[in-house]
Amino acid sequence: MPSDNAEKLFLGTKPGHLFFKAAIPGALGMLASSLYYLIEGIIVGRVLGSDAFAGLSLAMPFVIINFAVSDMIGVGSSVPIAIKLGRGEKKDANGIFSAAVVLIILSGVVTGSLLFILAPTLFRMMGADETLLPYAVPYLRTYACFSPFTTLVFAMDNYLRICGKIKGSLFMNIGLACGGVFFELMFLLVLKKGIAFAAMGTCLGMSLAALTVLFLFLRGGMDLRFSKPRISLPLIRTIVSCGMPTFLSNVSGRIISIIMNVMLLSLGGADAVSVYGIIMSADGLVMPLMYGTCDSLQPSVGYNWGARRFDRVGAIERYCFGAGAVMSIAFGLFVFLSPEFFVDLFVEGGGSSLRIMGHGALLIASAAYAVRWIFICTQCFMSAIGKPLYAASISVSAAFIFPLALIIILLPLGLEGIWFNLPGTALLTAILSLFILTRYKGMVRKEKESRIQG
Repeated sequence: MPSDNAEKLFLGTKPGHLFFKAAIPGALGMLASSLYYLIEGIIVGRVLGSDAFAGLSLAMPFVIINFAVSDMIGVGSSVPIAIKLGRGEKKDANGIFSAAVVLIILSGVVTGSLLFILAPTLFRMMGADETLLPYAVPYLRTYACFSPFTTLVFAMDNYLRICGKIKGSLFMNIGLACGGVFFELMFLLVLKKGIAFAAMGTCLGMSLAALTVLFLFLRGGMDLRFSKPRISLPLIRTIVSCGMPTFLSNVSGRIISIIMNVMLLSLGGADAVSVYGIIMSADGLVMPLMYGTCDSLQPSVGYNWGARRFDRVGAIERYCFGAGAVMSIAFGLFVFLSPEFFVDLFVEGGGSSLRIMGHGALLIASAAYAVRWIFICTQCFMSAIGKPLYAASISVSAAFIFPLALIIILLPLGLEGIWFNLPGTALLTAILSLFILTRYKGMVRKEKESRIQG
C-alpha cells in the first residue's frame, strides 16, 4: 500500500485545500532560495561594481549548466518515485531514490571538475577581456569546487515534497537563502573579500541545507528510505527520460544565454551584458513562484495519475494554471510600470547610457508575462504525468529553438532584437502548449481504457 502520509495528503485532501497546503509553501520555498540570487546580484553590483555584476552575469549560465545533470536526475527520479508510491510499490520507490542520490553526487564531481578546468577558456571564447575575466573565472570555479554538495539541494527539495514534508521543503529553502545571505554579507561587507567569496557564500548555504536534509533521510522516519542502490540501465533510461525536459530546458536555455552574451559584448559591451543580467534577475522574482507552484504539485499530480484519479488531476491543474496566470500577468504589469525600479536596484551609480538601455529593454521584456505562464504550467503538467516527449518539446522550444530562430530573424534590429526575443519566444511557446493541451483529453481517454482492459 502507498505511504499513509502521502496517501492522505495526495489522495484524501480536497484539491483546493491541497493547492494551498502544497503549492503556496512550495512556491514560497523556491522563491526564498531564488531570492538569494537576486540579493547576490544586488550585493555584487553595489559593493564590487558594474564590471563584477557583468562578470557574474557571464558566469551564471555555466553555473546553471553545472546543476543541469543533477537536476535532471532529481526531477527525473521524482516522477517515477511518486507514481510508484501512488501504486503502492514502496520498495521500488526506495530503490530509485537511493540510486538517484548516488548518481547526483557522481555527476556533481564530473561536471564540477570539467568547469573548473575549462573556465578561463570558456570565457575567452565568449569574447571576455581582462576587465571581466578576473570576476567571471573565480566565480565559476568556486561553484565548481562545491558541486558535489550543492547539486544535492534541488533533489532533496523534491524528495521532501514527495514524502509530504511541505513545510520541511519550505524551511530548507528559507534556511538556504538566509545562510547564503549571511555568508555573503560577512565575506563582502565585513571581511572585504572579492567575487569568489560571493559564490562561496551561496555554496555554503546550499551545501549546509542539502547535507542537513540528507541526514534526515539517513536517520529514517521519512516515507522514502535509503536502501542498497541498484543502478541499472533501465533505471537510468527512466530517470533520463522523465528528467530530460528539465535538463534540456536548463542546458539549452543556458546555451542561448551564452550566445546572447557573446552578441551583447559585441553590440553593447559590458553595459549590454549588465542589462541582460538585470532582465534575468528580475525574471527570477516571478519564475520561481510559477515553477514552485507547479513543481510542488507535481508529486500530487503524479500520485493521482498513478492511482488513476483523473478527476483530481484535472482539478489540481486548474488551480495551478489559474495561479500561474495571476502571478505572471501581475508581474508583467509591474515591470512595465516601474522599469526604473529594477535598473536602480542593481546599478546604483551606473552611467546614464546603461540606465536608458535598461529602461527600454525592460519595457519590451514585460510583454512576455502576458502569456509566459501557459507554457510553464503545461510543461510541468506533462512532466508530472510521465509524458516527457510533450514536456521536452515545450522546454526545448522555449529555451532553444524559438529563441535561436528569433535571434536570427531579429538580428537586423541589433540590441532591440535581443530585447524582443523574450516576448516573441513566450508567444510562440504558448501557442505550442495550447496545441499540446488539446491532446490531454485523448491521453485521459486512453488511460481510462487501459484501466478497464486491465
